[in-house]
Amino acid sequence: MGVDVTAGGWRLGRCPGMSEPAIRVENLGKVYRIGGPVERYRTFRDSVAQSFARAGRRLRSWFGGGNGAAPKYETIWALKDVSFEIQPGEVVGVIGRNGAGKSTLLKILSRITEPTEGRAVVRGRVGSLLEVGTGFHPELTGRENVYLNGAILGMKRAEVDRKFDEIVAFAEIEKFIDTPVKHYSSGMYVRLAFSVAAHLDTDILLVDEVLSVGDVKFQQKCMGRMQDRTFVGKTILFVSHNLPAVGGFCGRTLLLEGGRVAAFDSTHSVLPLYLGAETVSACEDLTGKPRARKGFGGVGVFRRIRLASHGSPTSCFRYGEPFEVIVDTRFPEECKGLTANLGVAITDPMGNVVLGLGTREFGKSPEVQAGEMQFRATVKRLLLMPGRYFINLYMDYTGRDIEAIERAIAFEVAWAPVDGVVRPPIAGVFFYPADWEVVAGNRA
Repeated sequence: MGVDVTAGGWRLGRCPGMSEPAIRVENLGKVYRIGGPVERYRTFRDSVAQSFARAGRRLRSWFGGGNGAAPKYETIWALKDVSFEIQPGEVVGVIGRNGAGKSTLLKILSRITEPTEGRAVVRGRVGSLLEVGTGFHPELTGRENVYLNGAILGMKRAEVDRKFDEIVAFAEIEKFIDTPVKHYSSGMYVRLAFSVAAHLDTDILLVDEVLSVGDVKFQQKCMGRMQDRTFVGKTILFVSHNLPAVGGFCGRTLLLEGGRVAAFDSTHSVLPLYLGAETVSACEDLTGKPRARKGFGGVGVFRRIRLASHGSPTSCFRYGEPFEVIVDTRFPEECKGLTANLGVAITDPMGNVVLGLGTREFGKSPEVQAGEMQFRATVKRLLLMPGRYFINLYMDYTGRDIEAIERAIAFEVAWAPVDGVVRPPIAGVFFYPADWEVVAGNRA
């Protein structure tokens, strides 16, 4: 059976055929009220009292006792006119700034909240991993919650029994499996929640940013699990701010802006659109940048740094594309005739140098001319793994540091299939395609 989530509520419908989308969203909208009293669940007594209150307001308005208008509250559309389709077995990323509507979309698809307008048709069993606290009963033990989740998915006890030990082992909480989950740390809670969602028999997996709660080792373990062959055929909707993970894991990506669909296309074409709206720039003015050293005679020589690919300015590079860095400088008269060495170091967010492009190493240390000079370096194929990187600049004369600027500019690397490689590995700094050969038996 499939589930039709509409503005009027949920209803079961005929499960579409294999050619039908796993998820179909049509003109979906969700509005929230801001301010005023919090609306609670209404009883029959509340409904009767509210009816009398409305009648009283109308009478007062007729006899001049007030305008009878109901209190006005500000509203905000968390989602508006959202439409898209996801095919069975497809892995789709969902990105956007905070407040773009990502979590609201997953809550509607998970049937936690109802849409205000539109509809969403979800085909198959849905496993959800949303914010910490969703899906488990706090008073029940970890063991009881595993079986409860299985029952909600329509699984028989024997089916859950077969996978129980694997679920507990993956979550690494064997000692606490019979402890009420209200006593779990956020990390323990997430480990168990992901393990349940990953191992139980689901057709669709909805994953929110909740994986960021776990430690780095467990995050890598989760990503490896989602790329495992046992996940082949599962439809996954992956909400994350971790762009390298989205770039390496998702074939298509949905970009939400202000509750609306800004783009829905291949991941390597959507990520630059998102990054283009962020603060990462292809050009940075260096004249006002703080520097570790002030330059020759206290005068800074660095003026500007620019990034490009195929001659076009960009701050987001696809894996395997050309990478160009242009540094504009201006030297004072007293530098004339000296030999300048420009150092360009690419670092990761932790400050570790992953690639050096110094002029000295390439035998290109020029004699300084007073006035403006431009340095340009081109990497024919940028083979860095997806992620954010920074460029540090150094200038020295005859081995003596004169000027240094850390994090002069930032840029992103997005994954793009190349040389027959479907997706990059989940670890490492560089990735270089290899030619694999698999043969039966041993060969001398």
